[in-house]
Amino acid sequence: MSFWDDKTVMVTGGSGFLGGHLVDNLESRSDDVEVFVPRSDKYDLRNRSDIYRAFEDSNADVVIHLAATVGGIGANRKNPARYFYDNAIMGIELIEQARKFNVEKFTVLGTICSYPKHTEVPFSEDDLFDGYPEETNAPYGIAKRALLTQCWAYRKQYEFDAIYLMPVNLYGPNDDFDPETSHVIPAIIRKCVEAREAGEDAITAWGTGSPTREFLYVKDAAGGILDATERYNGREPVNLGSGEEISIKELVEHIRDLTEFSGDIGWDTSKPDGQPRRCLDTSRAKKYFDWEAETPFEDGLRETIRWYEANRDAITDDA
Repeated sequence: MSFWDDKTVMVTGGSGFLGGHLVDNLESRSDDVEVFVPRSDKYDLRNRSDIYRAFEDSNADVVIHLAATVGGIGANRKNPARYFYDNAIMGIELIEQARKFNVEKFTVLGTICSYPKHTEVPFSEDDLFDGYPEETNAPYGIAKRALLTQCWAYRKQYEFDAIYLMPVNLYGPNDDFDPETSHVIPAIIRKCVEAREAGEDAITAWGTGSPTREFLYVKDAAGGILDATERYNGREPVNLGSGEEISIKELVEHIRDLTEFSGDIGWDTSKPDGQPRRCLDTSRAKKYFDWEAETPFEDGLRETIRWYEANRDAITDDA
């Protein structure tokens, strides 16, 4: 019998970038699972009464909490209070109401933005509380880090089965390509494609290009979250990543080549770089629920570019 058989699973953020891929994967794992997605036009997950109503309406056995107010460096700088409040209040109230409704399993999606600014690479989960996060996204990171403490407290006092996962930067089809909120991969893909089509001879990227990042293909992330929900019941936070580190400069140059844009890359050094390095130790995920990323980075980039070029008109119309 599948873990998911005869269960109702509430997936907050289930209509979003990661959520859409996760719901598809979940529905392929069992013919007898019911998925409930509390959409924002009906349930405001910052509101306790709406959260209560979502649990009443769903009678959920399992909750996978993906919903978040997120964005790139620019969006974090403009909205520090909103990013703190929205993410803290959603998680805190969801976990409390899930406990009251006797939910069997609760999976919290944290963020690597919670790690201290100068964490030794590769990031180990044991280092999570060893310092303050990088300043541009610290409010978001601290809000998410607080939820891990809540999970520990509820496990100790109520024996509440909550697990906490920290995925690295995600990318893939159906990503956010809005220039105001997008992260680096969709932002650079859009810049390169639009510059190529317009016949421009250069694009401008933020910062110096020297920081490093690690990226995880969204479909791999969805599989890892579901594998953890099925197989992992521990209190320790767990990284989800590819274990591969690349500089922003190398990344932008690679996307330029894959999009067949032949122009130059300029760097706006007045803009912040963000955290100096990001690369995760992913051994805990392998040890606890036998998960590893599968998609080669170049394959994932090519698929993301293909998706954007096939859907760019609709994306522009929506914007």
